[in-house]
Amino acid sequence: MEQRDQQTHAIIGAALEVQAELGSGFLESVYQEAMERELSMAGIPFEAQVELPIAYKGERLTTFFRADLVCYGEVVVELKALRNLSGTEEAQLLNYLKATGLKRGLLLNFGATKLEVKRMVKSF
Repeated sequence: MEQRDQQTHAIIGAALEVQAELGSGFLESVYQEAMERELSMAGIPFEAQVELPIAYKGERLTTFFRADLVCYGEVVVELKALRNLSGTEEAQLLNYLKATGLKRGLLLNFGATKLEVKRMVKSF
């Protein structure tokens, strides 16, 4: 398995562990903290609540995105606790990928009965 696939596989494994322990029904902030703990226990390097700058016509705006997690310095991870995902959450993750220049992202939804996972790869 390619190194990149091992990284997203490890992140998804951590999310499955959180889902198994907590189930659905909590606020996103609960899953955020649980994911941070699980990633730490699994030895997965991450940054939480990462500010992502936005440029407009080559100039940086004062407004920024805040990604829930960036793992391995390469994978943007957006956490949700929604009953159903819509295209809005996928668009949000794509915008995060554009803002960072990173190519891989995971959208993890803990709000459904079972963990929903969407992998995104942006080609530039």
